[in-house]
Amino acid sequence: MPESIWQVSKLPGAFAAPGRPFGRALRGPQGRGGSAEWEPNTGQMSGSERSVGGREDLKGTVYEFFILAVSILSIVNMILLAAFTWENQYWWLVAWTDVALTVIFIADFAYRLRTASSKWGYIRHGGVFDLLACVPALRIFRLFRIYRAVKIIRRLGGPRVISELREQFASGTLYLVIFLGLLTLEVVGLFELFFEQDAPGANITTGGDALWWGYVTATTVGYGDKYPITTGGRIFGFAMLTIGVALFATFSGFLANVFLSKRKGDPEPRSEAKLGRHDLERMLEEQRALTQALQSHLAALD
Repeated sequence: MPESIWQVSKLPGAFAAPGRPFGRALRGPQGRGGSAEWEPNTGQMSGSERSVGGREDLKGTVYEFFILAVSILSIVNMILLAAFTWENQYWWLVAWTDVALTVIFIADFAYRLRTASSKWGYIRHGGVFDLLACVPALRIFRLFRIYRAVKIIRRLGGPRVISELREQFASGTLYLVIFLGLLTLEVVGLFELFFEQDAPGANITTGGDALWWGYVTATTVGYGDKYPITTGGRIFGFAMLTIGVALFATFSGFLANVFLSKRKGDPEPRSEAKLGRHDLERMLEEQRALTQALQSHLAALD
């Protein structure tokens, strides 16, 4: 078979168009978000279809929604840091929350780099923006994460996104708890500072105090060293208690599901007792017949 025809035959379902030289790259199947070129020299697909078909940039629909939500919160925090007076207590509370978001972004970059089929290819095609976005002074690059997540979700389409969200419900619950926990700590902490910071005899007067009180309240530990004394502060304390119990109950349910549910893909234990005498005799006869056929074939070869 000529080499040019052999190269084209390696592309499943592809046929040479009339008058098209075999040596030229053929147009591959169209995909959502781009097309592809067939490279005869490499025997592989090139262009955007390789990433679309392989979904190398998609790390799970639920995970991409989580990164999208965290990125939006980070951009909002960037605006709040610019709006608040430099290093006042509101500024510090938002800054400490943004530190937690930065840790998530660093973990996301490491995860994408480790799972990329080509690490240098990932760096060249957007990974450098993920790396720059990990630097607090370069938060503006986190807009790229929003753009990429929206692009991936739109490329999948609504029905497929809904289907995958249902399939990944357990992991989605964990990501939802993490995001809502951070969001609640920040929002309730800001309101708590608003009511408590200047109140006579208040003990929640700094951003760190508000975050500490919010965390121990949400976990229902309640050390008692920090507590609201104003009516507004107690109202938001009530909200923090309610949301905290709901979040940690959900998280406990997720852990119970992980440890108690049967792992998908585990093979069923084989039970030899299900094979009766008749089945074993039939299998033995089949084995003898196969052995005789092999012996006859060997004798013919001799």
